[in-house]
Amino acid sequence: MLLTLNAAAQEPALTLNQALATAFANNPDLAAAQWEIGIAQGDRQQAGLIPNPEVSWQAEDTRRNSRTTTVMLNQPLELGGKRGARIDVASRAQAAADVELERQRNSLRADVIEAFYGSATAQQRLLLTRQSLTLAERGLNVAQGRVNAGQSSPVEATRAQVQLSQVRLQLSRAERDQATAYQQLAHVTGSPKASFERVQEPAGAVPPAPSSPQLLGRLAETAELRLAQLQISQKEASLGLEKAQRIPDLTVSVGSQYSETDRERVNVVGLSMPIPLFNRNQGNVLAAARRADQARDLRNATELRLRAQVQTTLDQWTTASTEMNAYTLTILPAAQSAVDTATRGFEKGKFAFLDVLDAQRTLIDARSQYIQAIADATSAWVRIERIFGDMNAFTHTP
Repeated sequence: MLLTLNAAAQEPALTLNQALATAFANNPDLAAAQWEIGIAQGDRQQAGLIPNPEVSWQAEDTRRNSRTTTVMLNQPLELGGKRGARIDVASRAQAAADVELERQRNSLRADVIEAFYGSATAQQRLLLTRQSLTLAERGLNVAQGRVNAGQSSPVEATRAQVQLSQVRLQLSRAERDQATAYQQLAHVTGSPKASFERVQEPAGAVPPAPSSPQLLGRLAETAELRLAQLQISQKEASLGLEKAQRIPDLTVSVGSQYSETDRERVNVVGLSMPIPLFNRNQGNVLAAARRADQARDLRNATELRLRAQVQTTLDQWTTASTEMNAYTLTILPAAQSAVDTATRGFEKGKFAFLDVLDAQRTLIDARSQYIQAIADATSAWVRIERIFGDMNAFTHTP
């Protein structure tokens, strides 16, 4: 950034890397999302378990001398590949949980960068307002001096005083905005309040925008699109499970029966299976098939949305970067030179104070627009980071 902090504010500042590390360690939303990995692992483990056997005891006749007692062990046997289908569904859910956590980390990283640069921008606006206050005070002193010397009308001093009052109001607003930005940064890093005095101004401001073909060619690698693709796989696996549910399970029974009347024990073996006469799970199969179709359409919609968002964001990023260069190389130096020239000319009686005011307003507006261009470029960068993750991976990719 063009503007720099003054020497009075040289205490240790929070860096972007420190903010990111703190957020990844302390952010409660990310901590909650990480538990989904363990939840998915538990579901995967449960899906692979076979049904428990069942023990039954039955007595025929309540009289002791004529009672017949039967003890049975019943073991359900899943047919149709139900266990394998359940494992497939749970495994795909586990993979989706991993990608969802990656998406959450990308989102948190983008939130931290946005809040950090928002704090840096608020610092810049506050510094700009303080510099504007210096300009306004200087203008008031010059105008008052010429009025006292009888070289200017008292109206000039009044105009300078009005401008100074307006700048003081802007200073109060800038101080409040900086406090709000600091609090937002503290929130995304998992702290109840800001424990830092300032943030370190990024050395390179905003990185250059990558090319559109480079990003669009790697759109399939984004966590959001991979998650949408995994949703299709999950729904297809769920469809396979519902189809497997159409085949009834077989229950094998083995036991022993003892008759008090005959004083004889006999072995009992049995098989049982529901008859799929009415309920063949056809409704659930149809619903699962439609959910798979829905997931495919949602995946296509996600890709279309991401393509449009990436292209629009890159256009904004490129435009903002062009504006930043123009202000840095041409507009800001020219505006500063105009203020210096107008002030010296007014002191010598060559210009009216309105010329000084106009030059000062031009410089202030140029600085504000430069900061806004930085904010626009940062906003675009953050949106790309939210989609693709760490953009350094693209910077170092050949």
